[in-house]
Amino acid sequence: MARILIAEDEDSLRALVARALAQDGHEVTATCDGGEALEVLTREAGRFDLLLTDIRMPVMDGIALALATSRDYPDLTILLMTGYADQRERAQGLDALIHDVVAKPFSLADICTAVNGALAARTVH
Repeated sequence: MARILIAEDEDSLRALVARALAQDGHEVTATCDGGEALEVLTREAGRFDLLLTDIRMPVMDGIALALATSRDYPDLTILLMTGYADQRERAQGLDALIHDVVAKPFSLADICTAVNGALAARTVH
């Protein structure tokens, strides 16, 4: 079981992904934007195994969150998700910081596979 922090501004998607990952055996904390996620990371001293964040969000987007997270908690695995091709291109410069970018829409099986793959790669390092 891994501790996963989700940052996703779309309520229904956030709830769906959180539920799917919890049913997959993970401990999940869900936040509605990057600012809230960064507050949780700080409060928890980065004690998460994976950050799953949307790229396009209000307050603090996923790119800014990924940059702050990798600076403060370099061992935390980061998985981005987006439904926008231009946002996916923005993330390409972050290859050294992030594990992957998951394209929306995705199935619950797809996101669980992506999360478990990122967690498995983390244990290899």
